[in-house]
Amino acid sequence: MTHSSPPPGAPRARIPGPQQPSPAQPQIRAGLWRRCLWGGLALWVLTALVTYATKNTTLLPTLILLGSFLVPVTFVLWAYERHGRDLGTGVILGCFLTGGVLGVLGASLMEYYLLHPSLWMFLGVGLIEEAVKLGALMFVLRRQPWIRGLRYGIVLGATVGFGFAALESAGYAFNAAVSTEGIDLRALLETEILRGVLAPFGHGLWTAIAGGVLLAYRRPDGRYRLTAPLLWTYLGVSALHALWDSTHGIAVWLVTHLTETNLQRELFAQGYIPRPTPEQQHLFTVFSVGAMVVVALLGLIWARALARRDPSWRNTP
Repeated sequence: MTHSSPPPGAPRARIPGPQQPSPAQPQIRAGLWRRCLWGGLALWVLTALVTYATKNTTLLPTLILLGSFLVPVTFVLWAYERHGRDLGTGVILGCFLTGGVLGVLGASLMEYYLLHPSLWMFLGVGLIEEAVKLGALMFVLRRQPWIRGLRYGIVLGATVGFGFAALESAGYAFNAAVSTEGIDLRALLETEILRGVLAPFGHGLWTAIAGGVLLAYRRPDGRYRLTAPLLWTYLGVSALHALWDSTHGIAVWLVTHLTETNLQRELFAQGYIPRPTPEQQHLFTVFSVGAMVVVALLGLIWARALARRDPSWRNTP
């Protein structure tokens, strides 16, 4: 049997790839992230007011989910619209939901069995959580070898990180709401506001950096390469993660050594982190917020420098 070849000039079949999402795949309209942000914020405020007025505890899951997912979902939509439209919505949803859930579950198991209270606990948390998020990203993309490159890695790494952050924030909000005296709505709202404001500078940012380097060195056949830049990047974002989690303890340590409180120094020597006294509270706040700002700036500068290495970052659709 002979196979006829197409005549010269005949159009060839186009295979959907990284620059050609399937026409049947749903696309997100431009500007949706703004509508998500303001509409979601209005719904969250309305839910908080109704919950406070009626004391209806059945509204707590709605309040927790709205507050925990609002900022992460908004940033994922922004990243998709600006830099990841050629990836398609299916990959974005898979990384956010599947990647986020797998990351949270993996981190919980490893931290339960491997960590115990110590001076280096936060470093262990950083190493574990950054590893499981990268592992979740690799798992979600295992059957899509065409997804490689720095820009895709930054977008999808951020998506996995924000999925992880949303689920983690929901857990913290639930724990804040439950107290020995019943439901503490004020603590729940304070936790959601604080974590919502800080969300862009945490998990999403760190995993964007690590994911960018991971996919930058991915082979055309889809296999991942364990390179020196990837190893150093992983250690670097783990260190940023550990510093971020340690800002409270670092601030207390600085305040204690500057104000010369002997009792607090003794507690530090025994492995305990003492509470700042009312006289120390203002200085503690300055150090705590200042340390978070420094860590956030380091991450933003790193991510920006990484993105500038890829010319396609400035020419995304």
